[in-house]
Amino acid sequence: MKPTPTPAEMDKAFRNRDASYDGIFYVGVRTTGIFCRPSCPARKPLAKNVEFFATAGEALFGGYRPCMRCAPLKAGGEHPDWASKLLERIDDAPSVRIKDGDLRALGLEPAKARRYFLGRFGMTFHAYCRARRLGKAFDEIRNGGRLDEVILTHGYESHSGFREAFLNRFGKPPGRTRGGDVIRVAWIETPLGPMAAGATAKGVCFLEFTDRRMLEAQFGALSRRFGLAIVPGENELTHRLRSELDGYFAGALKKFTVPIEYPGTDFQMRVWRALLEIPYGETRSYEDVARSIGSPGAVRAVGHANGLNRVAIVIPCHRVVNKSGELGGYGGGLWRKRNLLAIEQEAPPDRRRAPR
Repeated sequence: MKPTPTPAEMDKAFRNRDASYDGIFYVGVRTTGIFCRPSCPARKPLAKNVEFFATAGEALFGGYRPCMRCAPLKAGGEHPDWASKLLERIDDAPSVRIKDGDLRALGLEPAKARRYFLGRFGMTFHAYCRARRLGKAFDEIRNGGRLDEVILTHGYESHSGFREAFLNRFGKPPGRTRGGDVIRVAWIETPLGPMAAGATAKGVCFLEFTDRRMLEAQFGALSRRFGLAIVPGENELTHRLRSELDGYFAGALKKFTVPIEYPGTDFQMRVWRALLEIPYGETRSYEDVARSIGSPGAVRAVGHANGLNRVAIVIPCHRVVNKSGELGGYGGGLWRKRNLLAIEQEAPPDRRRAPR
C-alpha cells in the first residue's frame, strides 16, 4: 500500500492547509460526502467527521466525490512549490548529488522528500536522483562519451563504484551499452489523475494511473519483459503522448498515432490488437472480442488478457464491457472507465458517487 504520514501528522497538515502534503494523502468529509486536498481553503470540519485516504481512488471508492473548490483530481494534486523547485534543481544538474544535509539546508526534512517521491513516483527521493544521474550517464556513454569523463562528471569516486551502480541499474556493464536503449518513465497529469508513461526509443510501452496498486512491481515486470532498465525522464515519444492525451481529454483527438510497443503471448497480442480496432465512442463485449479473434470459447481468457493491458487508454481496454452492458472491471477504477466512455460518447461526466 502507498505509505502515508501518521494520522496526527495528516490532521495537523489538513488544519494548517499545508500544500506540501497535496498528493501525499486526501481527506474525506463525512458530513458533506466530498474529499479534498490537504490545502483545501474550505472551512475545516470537526476531526470526528474526517477520514484520510492514501489515494484519490480510495476516497472515490469510499463513496466520496471530489471537492469543487480544491479539485483534488486535477493533476492528481500538482507538485507543491518545494517539490517543483527540487525537481527543477535535479533536472538542471542531474549529475550533482543532493544529500540529506543539502535538503536540510533548503529547509526540507529528508523524510518528507522521501515520502513524497515514494508516493508520487514509486521510488524514494535518493533513488529518483540516482536513476536520473545514471540515466544521464547512460546517454553520454551511448553517444560516445569517454568512460573516465562520465565517471568524474557524475559524482562517482571510482570506476568500481560507478560500474557496480551501473550494472545494478542496467543489467550490463557500461562498455556494453553503446547503442542500447532504456525505458524512460515520465509522469503525465490528466483530469482523471496522474499517469506514469514509459517509452523506449521505438514506442510507448506503458501507461497507467499512478494510484494503481503495485505500480513499482509493474515497473519491475516491464523491465524484465523488455530486458531494459527503467529511468525517470522524457523522450520524444513521451512528449508526443502527453500532447495526444491533452487532445483526447479535451475531446479533440479520437485516434492516437504515437507508436506503441506491447509484446506478450500470441493470444494476448491478438486480444490487444482487437482492442485497437474498437472504434472511438463504441464498446464491445468480451464475447465480441473473443469472436473477433477466432476464439469464441475463450471469453474468460480474453477478460484476463484485457486486464493485463499495459498501455491504458491508447490500447482502449476501457471500451470492453459485459454482455449485459454493465461496465465490468477496470484496473484504474470503474469511475474512470465511466468518465473515459463519457468523453468518447460526448456525454456529461459521470458525477455519481462510488458505492460504499
